[in-house]
Amino acid sequence: MANNLLKKQGFYNSIILYAGNALGFLNLAILFQRYLTTEQIGFFSLMIALSLLYTQLASLGINNIIPKYFPYFRTDDKKHSGFVTFVLIWCLIGFAVLTLFFIVFKDDVLAHYQKEKGSTLLVKYYYYLVPVSFLTIFFTALESVGSTFFKNVLPSFLREVFLRIFTLVSILLIAATWIDYHDFLMIYIGANIIMVIIMCWSIARSRDFKLAPVSPELRQSRNTFIKYGIFTVLSSSSFVLIQNLDIIMLTTITKDLALVGIYTTFFSVAVVISLPAKALSRTSLQIISQAWADDDLTKISKIYFKTSVVQMLIGCLLFVGLVVNRQFLMMILHKPQYTGYFDVFVVVGLGFLADMTGGINGYILNVSKYYRWTTYIIGFSVLICAAANWVLIPGMGIMGAAAAYCITMILLNIMYWLFLKIKFGLQPFGKNHLIILLVAATTFAVGRFMPVIGGVWIDMILRSLLVGILYLGLAYVFNVSDDISQVIDKVIGRRKA
Repeated sequence: MANNLLKKQGFYNSIILYAGNALGFLNLAILFQRYLTTEQIGFFSLMIALSLLYTQLASLGINNIIPKYFPYFRTDDKKHSGFVTFVLIWCLIGFAVLTLFFIVFKDDVLAHYQKEKGSTLLVKYYYYLVPVSFLTIFFTALESVGSTFFKNVLPSFLREVFLRIFTLVSILLIAATWIDYHDFLMIYIGANIIMVIIMCWSIARSRDFKLAPVSPELRQSRNTFIKYGIFTVLSSSSFVLIQNLDIIMLTTITKDLALVGIYTTFFSVAVVISLPAKALSRTSLQIISQAWADDDLTKISKIYFKTSVVQMLIGCLLFVGLVVNRQFLMMILHKPQYTGYFDVFVVVGLGFLADMTGGINGYILNVSKYYRWTTYIIGFSVLICAAANWVLIPGMGIMGAAAAYCITMILLNIMYWLFLKIKFGLQPFGKNHLIILLVAATTFAVGRFMPVIGGVWIDMILRSLLVGILYLGLAYVFNVSDDISQVIDKVIGRRKA
């Protein structure tokens, strides 16, 4: 049953994520480049990076507490010992405390960025971080609550598609000169408000939860939650920091939001590679959490292996497809400032591939009894990332940031792999991974040295078709993944019918 649910919701989430990514690509790679300055793109990226870190710290680890401990408080009366009430109180307290620090240290933060290019945007919109972070905290908490009953398709749609539609509309309004950049940011905040309202309505309508007073048993567990929350918020915020430290340090070292805009554009294009991991993991996470509660190591091992193989297989296909279509991507990005920086995408993409190939290693560790080691490992990775950025950015610019990110992701996943192997005997790697590397290398060589045919658009279509058919054909012949082979069998069966 769990495997069927994993496939079903993974399928829906995949469709949503790719639709959302298509919208995101349209927004970032086409519309942003034509109607926003690189400084405005850089500030928007910086705002999101800072708000994500803000959210992680203010949430006090609640998004990890919910999936780990909810199975122990689940009740048939739908009150679940007042778990939802507890979550709301927890989020409000964490947000209030961090917001107080955010206000008190405003002058110090702005003084640091005072002389940087585009700093006027940060000064003008500093307090916009507060509502964006508040809404993000509650949306992600509600998403985690819903996921305890495997309801993760709607939040995925809201985050990946709904929000990007609002962004698309606002950019088109800028193009028509009906609104300005300030209105664009206000629409972004408004979209987040609607998302939270929809999530509240969805959870209330499902009738899986009832607001109730926090039970004595749940109150007695608060010290355990706080202890776990502190460790996980450190690990979660550290991972968010890894994902955004390159942006923050680029801003600090180069003092140029235009370069940040160029880097985040390539980084956002590379995110395409990680989409299969997001789609698959959103359903896998709760299954892993329940498996730990049931002490079912066999199930954990099976899901660990499958996610690693499928994520690497699809990730390599996307990576190869994007790299061999370099000419098309550069044409789409439009701005001449991007010339000469394509290798930044390649290096960042390799970092994403390394992380995807690790499967859901971090989450397996994070909900185990050794969860503290997640904090230690990610904390050490932050130090590696910061040191690498500090050393490489001054001499290599944005390529230094890309290299630092790639190095960090490789080392992070090696540490996860070693720990799970030593402590639990969990091992996701095998001959399937080697076959995937050979298939990817073969396909890349064919796509890379294929002669240019026709115009840029025609060449992209033909090159992508060749790469896709060859890659999936080889993967099917060698039966790299049973799940992928079954999908291909169904497609072939429909065609035969």
